[in-house]
Amino acid sequence: MNLHEFQAKQILRSYGVPVPAGIVAETPEFAVKAAEEIQKITNSEKWAVKAQIHAGGRGKGGGVKIAQSLHEVWEKSSQIIGMMLVTPQTKAEGKLVSKVLIEQNIFYPGESQPQEFYMSILLNRATGRVMVMYSTEGGMDIEEVAEKTPHLIFVEEVDPKVGLQDFQCRKIAYNLKLDGAAHKNMQKFVKGLYNAYVGSDASMLEINPVFKTSDNLIMAADCKMRIDDNSLYRHPDILAMRDLSEEDPAEVEAGEHQLNYVKLDGNVGCMVNGAGLAMATMDIIKLSGGEPANFLDVGGTANAERVEKAFRIIMKDPNVKVILVNIFGGIVRCDRVAQGIVDAYRNIGDIDIPIIVRLQGTNAEEAKLLIEQSGLKVFSAVMLHEAAELVTKVLST
Repeated sequence: MNLHEFQAKQILRSYGVPVPAGIVAETPEFAVKAAEEIQKITNSEKWAVKAQIHAGGRGKGGGVKIAQSLHEVWEKSSQIIGMMLVTPQTKAEGKLVSKVLIEQNIFYPGESQPQEFYMSILLNRATGRVMVMYSTEGGMDIEEVAEKTPHLIFVEEVDPKVGLQDFQCRKIAYNLKLDGAAHKNMQKFVKGLYNAYVGSDASMLEINPVFKTSDNLIMAADCKMRIDDNSLYRHPDILAMRDLSEEDPAEVEAGEHQLNYVKLDGNVGCMVNGAGLAMATMDIIKLSGGEPANFLDVGGTANAERVEKAFRIIMKDPNVKVILVNIFGGIVRCDRVAQGIVDAYRNIGDIDIPIIVRLQGTNAEEAKLLIEQSGLKVFSAVMLHEAAELVTKVLST
């Protein structure tokens, strides 16, 4: 589950990680009131106005602006709220901005120069350990840094038996070329960040930039955070932060019916039971010249009702030109899936999308007979490659 920046910073703050003072606003008028409140607390005379969407690169798309007066807070909030923000991480049409985060100015005069760093915490799947990835090149795309200056990216792996150690925090601060108060503050920052990652069951936590102020404070100027969905049952407070408006409506609907669905950009709708079989089905569609329109796993205990719901969700995608049903009857009975296909045809009404069905395993013969006697226009296949070839044939006619 993705979080908005302001939500992620609430979590960081609860673990003692310093973040700029900020208030979220859904209207320009409230944005001005938020700026006034922040001014009372921090004496800040400038504010950052930041679009809140589930995507990075907001500044490049015009979603982050600096306001130098209360009038500019209103003006820039008016420009951002309601816009379709396009960033390198959104689709071509962009995402609708419904709220902005008003934050204090952290660029202020002092004895030393401000600095920006990059830091993220995530799982290194190759080693099975959590790693802290960091760089002196903050505020830039980490992919660009990795490509052009890979020697400026550092990684510190954490032994799960003992957690992040103090010497590792000191090493991180040293590699970032910090000294004095900034060095000590960075150690505390890294420790707090790691505790927030572990304590909230995050799967990814990225701060870009980590900001060193002119008086040597260390702050999370930005934050991207993703929570492991499998852990949400023990974090009801975090689950309450879920913003359904930022998610694909079809994926939300699928989740409500225990369907594992991810929308893709192709034209072949897939309905499969089992994640591994679903991946294999998508691969063979691509090898046959087609493009999967979705990943959809109906699960090992699918019944006719769930299969019908899966059909309805797939058919909501206007790009789908053919549907491939590939079911292996291990736990699930093939005749139940076949009944779901028949029910979907009859309940949805006129279906003009060709359907290719491959059912193997428990009660496969009964399922085949059920479909044949239904009078439906369904193409049958025995082998997976035959089903893929039928997909290609249907798409070319």
